[in-house]
Amino acid sequence: MTGAARRVRAFGGQSLLLGVLALVAVLLVTGIPRVADRLVQQGLREYVAGRPVAERDLTRSTAEAPVEQNQAQISAARGRDLDTFEAAMPPPVRAAVESRWYVAETAFGRLTGPDLAAKNLFVVSRLRVMPGVAEAATLVEGRWPAEPTGPGRPVEVALAADTARKMNLRAGSRLGWAEEPGATPLSLLVIGVFEPTRPADGIWGGLPPVLRVTEPAGDGQPYEMVAVTGDAGLDAVAATGGSVRFSWRYRLGGDGMDIADVRGVIDGLRRLVRESPPGLSVTQAVDVPLQQFLDAVSAARTLLAVIAAGVLATLAGLIGLAARLAARRRETEFALLVARGGAPASGALRSLAESLLVVPPAAALGWLLGRLLPGSGGGLAWLALATAALATLALPLATLGVSAVSAVPGGRRDLVTARPGGRRLTVELLVVVLAVLAVVLLRRRGLTPGSVDPLLILVPVLLAVAAAVLALRLYPWPLRLLSRVAARLRGSVTFLGAARASRSAATAPVVVVVVAIATAAFCAVVATGIEAGRDRTATLAVPASALVDGERLAPDTGAALRALPGVRRATPVVRDSALRIAHPRGADAGLAAVTVLLVDGPGLAEAARDAGLTVSVPPQLRGGPAQGPAPALVSPALAADLARKGLDGSALVSVQGRGYLFRVAGTADGFPLVPSATDRFVVLPWQALPAQVPTGPVPTAFLVSGDGFDVEALRQAGDEGQRRYQTDGTVVAGERPRGAEVTTWRGARDSLGGGGANGLLFFGFAAGAGGGAVLGLLAIAFAVLAGARARGQVLSRLRTLGLSRRQWRALLLVELTPLVAVALLTGAVTGALLPLLLTPVLGLAAFTGGTPVRVAFSPGLVGAVLVVGAVALALAVTVETLNNRRLRLGEVLRLGEES
Repeated sequence: MTGAARRVRAFGGQSLLLGVLALVAVLLVTGIPRVADRLVQQGLREYVAGRPVAERDLTRSTAEAPVEQNQAQISAARGRDLDTFEAAMPPPVRAAVESRWYVAETAFGRLTGPDLAAKNLFVVSRLRVMPGVAEAATLVEGRWPAEPTGPGRPVEVALAADTARKMNLRAGSRLGWAEEPGATPLSLLVIGVFEPTRPADGIWGGLPPVLRVTEPAGDGQPYEMVAVTGDAGLDAVAATGGSVRFSWRYRLGGDGMDIADVRGVIDGLRRLVRESPPGLSVTQAVDVPLQQFLDAVSAARTLLAVIAAGVLATLAGLIGLAARLAARRRETEFALLVARGGAPASGALRSLAESLLVVPPAAALGWLLGRLLPGSGGGLAWLALATAALATLALPLATLGVSAVSAVPGGRRDLVTARPGGRRLTVELLVVVLAVLAVVLLRRRGLTPGSVDPLLILVPVLLAVAAAVLALRLYPWPLRLLSRVAARLRGSVTFLGAARASRSAATAPVVVVVVAIATAAFCAVVATGIEAGRDRTATLAVPASALVDGERLAPDTGAALRALPGVRRATPVVRDSALRIAHPRGADAGLAAVTVLLVDGPGLAEAARDAGLTVSVPPQLRGGPAQGPAPALVSPALAADLARKGLDGSALVSVQGRGYLFRVAGTADGFPLVPSATDRFVVLPWQALPAQVPTGPVPTAFLVSGDGFDVEALRQAGDEGQRRYQTDGTVVAGERPRGAEVTTWRGARDSLGGGGANGLLFFGFAAGAGGGAVLGLLAIAFAVLAGARARGQVLSRLRTLGLSRRQWRALLLVELTPLVAVALLTGAVTGALLPLLLTPVLGLAAFTGGTPVRVAFSPGLVGAVLVVGAVALALAVTVETLNNRRLRLGEVLRLGEES
């Protein structure tokens, strides 16, 4: 080993290069899984925290029912079930519980009192017991409800400050509460008024809300409010036979949820719903978003595996190139060993001893550095060991290969015009056939959800290698033509450069460059496709600057919206679901329910154009008033059903109680404002419908175009539009429409690109694009170094003939430009085509809200290839110049002063 150590010291640069590459390879194998796990865990926390609270809560509740009068302290007794129910949860669900609340409350009862009568207020209220409310709020008046000190005392309650102000109540106000009309009211005393410490705290999240008053649904309808009381107050209501309900609410959080346990959380939640005991209802909506998150993570991990395979294959190629370069530099030494009686494998044994001194320590250092990266787990230990072992064997295997190929050390290797051997042709043909078969097999059988398919990992690398092999077989032919043309030109630089380029044998570096650039181009094209898919999804949901959505809004809401600062256009829309298709004479057609959209076609196009969006509105939806059935755009499934029933020429659909005749004028798989999951829909052009007397359809939403508008002002205008419509007496008594919702295009777009698995996705794209470009440049540097000795000899001879340094640089550029161009273009084209082959099996729709990802040509890719090519040529000239200075060719041949 002493001799091996001396040789390592003598060839320190080559040994250092091998060690660094082995270190980087093991570092990536060890560190990528750790970083990926950390990003996924961080994404899980952000994803769960960003979900609406209604999607994070697991609630057990009882129905409203009278409680036995002889059961004392019922609230305190049921409050202890908060621990009991949590203990009975499956372990993954129990670990994910972030906070919990217990609530006991009465049914709504009529409130009476002098303070309410002074304002002529019609109010109903629930009495609610909320343990922990004193810690979540601050008293601004009075005190908290306490136990009664004697019989006949009123029930003490506390009110939120906003509720007390709106209802003309204060500490000391006396009220009467009765669940049934005509019953003897229960005496209440407002003993305190409070403000929440944090209004967003989950303790205030129950319905109806504690912190605010619910406005009346219409004329003659009451205000709704909640009064906070203690256990004694609830017992007093139960003693009068009043109805009481109990609920236990558990909020799940990402901090207590590990990505490995998400599947267990989903299964546990669904089991709790299925196995809910009699008398208790269990509600939750956490399983659906968690499943969506798992689907996105699965797709991201699959994509990351494809990218990592390309990067690691490039690194493996670089290690092979470094080993081959080191072996070629010492082929004379190895040939001399054999000539002096050594075994044919003596050179390989020497290289193995040297490699054992360099590569394993470097691999161990890479493993330690990988373990220092933030994240959990240590990656695949066997993969790290395999990587270190292969890197260790690279140098001795390269030595064996060089010894077997070159019987004459220093012989020429730049004659690729010679007929290739049968063994090489067989290997190249096998690579091409394997790549084609792998693609066909992958497309036919697809992928297994949630798993990383080894075939999928191999396909991109095989395709890149096959493309490189084909390019290397084809590119000498045009260069020969260039050489013939250059031979007729004046000057020797172009002729010599073209001749040397046509005889270049840098096969292995070109293959490595193609794999690296293909990986980088694949990342760039897929990332562009995902961004475009997210834009399309956001445009389908909000085809304007904003969407003001409600139940029914007064028609003059559009004018109110246009009057707001920053709003240029407000286009009305009617969207309704679960509607029936009928025959023209009114008889039900017996078809499944459909979603109907009424929209002004030209107005939709203008709204999208004003917002800078691209929305295609078919000509069928742009025409004026129709004579007869209105032209309609329908889904293919519905069009087939209508044709089967003979209704494609005329059918009837009833919207808001009015029937509209329509005919099928075209089909589409989707349309803006129609939910993506809807496969049965009808889109009617509002402007083509017959005029209605006295009024037309009532808008359920408005598309708003503009910029700089206030979202809260839009929401208030929408709420006011709903209120104006309700005061017309058109809403059935007791119905309470939801408040208007405002969704901006930017908000819809940001919701698709934030949280979830996007951190892992961004990491994969950045690592693949950046790593592929850097490793590709490094492979080009290897290609330059591989021919540096031969070029040095040519330079020495040409310099004696008067070749200047500037001419030598031009000669180097002419020689390397075809090779670099072929490698970069082949890699870029392969990387751009890979998504077309792999997109159907990668599950990329998980990142775009369900919209299929369309891979298209990106002009930016051409610019990136040109930039990388320019950098590669500059790097090649720099490497060649530094290598020539190190060899000191001028002194060797005694060229004298530089010209």
